[in-house]
This record gives sequence, C-alpha cells and structure tokens, in this order.
Amino acid sequence: MDNSLLDLPIEELMKIEVTSVSRRSEKLTQVASAVFVITQDDIRRSGATSIPEALRLAPGVEVARIGTDKWAINIRGFNGRFAGKLQVLMDGRSVYNPLFSGVQWDLQDTLMEDIERIEVIRGPGASVWGANAVNGVINIITKKAADTQGALVSAGGGTFEQGFVGARYGGKINEDTAYRFYAKGFTRNQMKSAAGESAHDAWHSARGGFRVDHQRGIDQLTMQGDIFFNAIGNALDKSQLSAPIIQADTARGHNEGGNIRLRWDRTFSERSAIMLQTYYDRTDYHLSNFTRFRAESFDVDFQHRFPLLDRHDVTWGANYRLYHNKVFDTELVTMNPRQQTNQLISGFARDEMTLIPERLRFTLGMRVDHNDFSGLEVQPNTRLMWTPDEKNSVWLAVSRAVRTPSRAENDVLLNTRTLEQIPGTSTVLPFPVLVQYSGSSQFTSEKLIAYELGYRRQLGSQASVDIATFFNDYSQLSDLSFAPLSLQTGFPTHFVLPVKVNNKASAQTYGIEIAGDWRPLEQWRLQANYSFLHMHIDSDSPFPQFANASKITPQHQISMRSNYDLSERLQFNLWLRYVSSVDLYRIPGYVTMDAKLIFKPTKNTELFLVGQNLFSQNHHEFVSDFIPTVQAYIPRGIYAGAQWRF
Repeated sequence: MDNSLLDLPIEELMKIEVTSVSRRSEKLTQVASAVFVITQDDIRRSGATSIPEALRLAPGVEVARIGTDKWAINIRGFNGRFAGKLQVLMDGRSVYNPLFSGVQWDLQDTLMEDIERIEVIRGPGASVWGANAVNGVINIITKKAADTQGALVSAGGGTFEQGFVGARYGGKINEDTAYRFYAKGFTRNQMKSAAGESAHDAWHSARGGFRVDHQRGIDQLTMQGDIFFNAIGNALDKSQLSAPIIQADTARGHNEGGNIRLRWDRTFSERSAIMLQTYYDRTDYHLSNFTRFRAESFDVDFQHRFPLLDRHDVTWGANYRLYHNKVFDTELVTMNPRQQTNQLISGFARDEMTLIPERLRFTLGMRVDHNDFSGLEVQPNTRLMWTPDEKNSVWLAVSRAVRTPSRAENDVLLNTRTLEQIPGTSTVLPFPVLVQYSGSSQFTSEKLIAYELGYRRQLGSQASVDIATFFNDYSQLSDLSFAPLSLQTGFPTHFVLPVKVNNKASAQTYGIEIAGDWRPLEQWRLQANYSFLHMHIDSDSPFPQFANASKITPQHQISMRSNYDLSERLQFNLWLRYVSSVDLYRIPGYVTMDAKLIFKPTKNTELFLVGQNLFSQNHHEFVSDFIPTVQAYIPRGIYAGAQWRF
C-alpha cells in the first residue's frame, strides 16, 4: 500500500508538479490557472472503478451518469452526452471525437492502479491545446514503466460491479529500458428505469496494453499502446421516438479498437527541451440499428522550449492531425457523404516573462488552427501570476477559445423525436410527426471570451485553500430552428419536421469554485470543494434543451471526503456528495455517499469493501439529449475485492 502522498504535509502536496497548463512541469502553487490534481491515492481511496467516476473528485466538473456505459461530463456548464467544449487527453493523446464532438467515455479506460494523476484544468486551454479546449482540459497521466515494476493482481465483484479482474507485470530489459504489460476485464449490471424496466445496457469489457520507456542521457523514448473490446447495449425511450415510423427498440452491440503512441523527449536543461510525439488511434463502433461507424486518426505533435534573455521562457510548437471516418446508415443516423477525411494544422507560441523575480510573472500565448469546417481560428491568452510570499498567490487570465464544428453538425440526418402535434401549439395532427435533426455546411465555430481570477493560500503546514472565479461570454452558440413541415406518403404516412442547426444563440455564465484541504491529525485528512454556476442563455430555439440550457446544469455541487488511517493496516474512507436539481429534466437534487474500508493483512496484500450510493436505493442524474434512450436510475452498489503485489 503506497501512502507516500498521505504521508506528505499539505504544503508538500501543493508543490506537486503539473504539465497540462503550459506543456511543461511547474509547481501547482505557481500555475496561473484553475487546476485540480486527482492523485493515485485519491482514486484508490475513493473506490472509483472508472475514469468518469474519479472525475467527480474535482470541483467545477459535472459528472452525470446516463446509463451503465454512458456519461455526460463537462466543466462549467453546457453538459450533455455529446458535450463538445472539453478537451480530454490520455498521456497527451487527444480522445476528443470530431465526428460527433465530445468524448465517448466508454472507450476511455486503463488499469486504474496505473494512473499517476489526473490534471483537471477548469477554464480555456485553447492557446496550448487548440480548438475544443473551451471550458477545460482533462489530462489522464499514467505512471512511467519504471514506477510499475513487479506484478500486481486485483479481483473482486459485487452487486452492480458484478465482477472485475486486472493484472500487470513490469520489468527491465536493461538498466536504461523498463516495460510493463497489463490486462483487465469487468462486467457491470444493467440499469433500470423508474418503472423497473431494463435499460438493456449491461457492460462487459476486456482491455490490454503495454508501455516501454527508454532513458539514455538527455533522451527519453516512450512507446505505449492499448487494445480493447466492449459489449454494450441500449434501449430507446419509445414515448419520445416511437413506432410505426421508427422500429428500433433495444439493441446490443460492441465497440473495439486500439491505439499506439510514440514519444521522444530531449532535455537540455531545466528551461530547454524538445518533444516529438505521434500516435495512431482506431475505433469500430457497432450498436445494431442505432449507430455504426469506423474512425481512425493520426497525429504528429512537436514542441520546443528555450530561454530567451534572462526573463523570458518561450515554448512553441506545431501539430498535424488527420481524421478519417465512415458512418453506416441506420434507422436513426445517416451521413452524407458516408465517409470523409479531415485535416487539422496548427501552431502555437507561449512566452512566460518574469517581471519581478519570484514575485510577478506575465504570460502571453496564442494558437492558430486551420480546420476543414470553419477555416482559420486564432485563440490568444494572457495570464498574470502574483506571488507576494510563499503562502499566497493570486492569478488572473483573459482567454479566447473556440469549439469547431463536428462532422455531424455539417453532414448528419438524425431521427430524434416522434411528436403527435406541432411543438408550441395545441394542434393535433392526423399523422405523427418525425423530427429530423440535420446538419448544415453554414454552421461555424462557437466562441468564448473568458475572464478568470484565482487565489491560493497555504494555511500553515496542514491546510490550504484554492478559490477560482470566472465570467464567460459565449457567442455564436449552437441553436436550432424549424424548416417547413412536409408530408411523407407511403407506409406509414407521417409528417417530417426538419430541424436545422445554426449559430444564433449566445450566453453569459459566472461562478465560483472553492477547494479546501486540511489535516487535523497526522492520520486523518479532510478534503472539500464547492462549485456554484449561474447561466443566462439567449436563444430562439423551440427546443427546451437549447432555449433553457441554463436549467440543464446544477447550480450547486458539494464534495466532502474523509480519509482516516485507523492503524497501519486499516483505513476507512468516506465520500459525501451533493448535486442540486436539473430543473429542465425534472431531476431532483440528490445526496449520496460512498465508503471504502481497506485492510492490509500482510505487506503485499490489500483487501477492500466498498459501498456506493449508500443513501438511497437509486437516484436519477441525467438523460440522453439527442438520442432519447430509456432514463436509467443509478443503483446502490456493494463490491469487495483483493489486490496482491509481488
């Protein structure tokens, strides 16, 4: 059991280095951004069995589970199953899906014990990571092969987490080269609706991968890869998308794929280095007559950092990405053209200037992207960090970021609803109305100007507080409008109501996020965070999820954790969460608690018992927005397991 982080005082934890803000290592206390680091110890003590569940640990992040294998995750509002304003990386490899926009969270996984940390940046990161890093950036960083030597085996099961097993082995080819291999699998139970009907979304998964690190002198080479297979399912909400027009009801299917990443780092000094990374990623997604597509991407990324004069730290780089996909026609989704290849070319530069040594730093950065949908995009950023002493730091930032169109927003035809009357009227039509969402080549990028202010304070050696506030001004947001109604003869006779996407909406949001860390006793650590978000949307859309988007995001979120070491062998961890209501979908606020008891009978053996969502038999968190699936309820769960290291 690794208690290295728990053994550190809070002031040392605040010095953990992060890399995702500026693409270089810097201490958490010196970062002019709203950053929260989820450590391996946080994940282990929480009992989270997936990356989405671990993200609940961070303030400002809305994690809402839709089904066994489906989540809606975003930062600072505009959440949804296909939330497109969040850039997510796995060891620097982008997993953002430019086909539908957003992240398919059922595809993102690894051995949880291999995660070193998750860096969560709230607020724009576009000047460094490019388009779609609008509301935030999440970078899941795994351990180096040298840090995972020996063997690890974990296994267990329970009610909802019906069964899981994971294994890893790490070794050395020589003194300069370390490696590891891992494999994992699990089966998770299906969820149910409020009426007790099955959501048909039981999830069975198998995954494996490897990593090799070679270090020689000033050079480091990394090769890393994964393959996976998921058996998944879904069920349509037939009250919203019903026969006789749409015959689809329930479906089982699978997704499979893999990736490989190569990276070379050469470090000349603490302030001078170059990096070259490339990766290839492929996915085949097949869910019966719901959705089917194949996608592959290729990426090359270069970065150079060097000092300029005495007070300038300059980083610049370039990126090329190719994305090819083919979408097969189903009863719900069609694309025209069926397949397409898109390219993204970008470059960035960042200069961090020391105005007063050890006290005041100013950063100016800009990224220029060119994509096939909206052309040239410019995303600048300025940041100021003031550190009056070792205990206090104040930062502010002004940023511009854009979310570029996805291919679906240009080319898709999606059957999304069946109505008995025209929306906004009481007129009942003689035939049902099929609502068809259609893309438009006129759709352009969504834009954001963000203003942020933050404060961090070290309260002695055993406590700290981190406060971030923001005001976001969005323009040219995605909106919907009706096209003329048409009658489709044949069988069955029905009306078609086309819905076109446009850029006519705008929004202003503001909020505050507070995170506190306190160790009242050497063996007891308390962590808490609170997030408040207010949204004002200006939209003419007849669809409530657009016109009333402010009612989709909870205004308040609270997380409180207690990690207590009863002895060297026994740990007891509690995690209390509150999420306020989602008014648009009539989802009430909920309070829930997870608990994890860890017992270490011998040096290399760990036994654990976990209870999840303990306060109620089940609760509702979110609904699927564009594809109306059965509204699933999150069940209470208990699981137990063991872990061996040797």
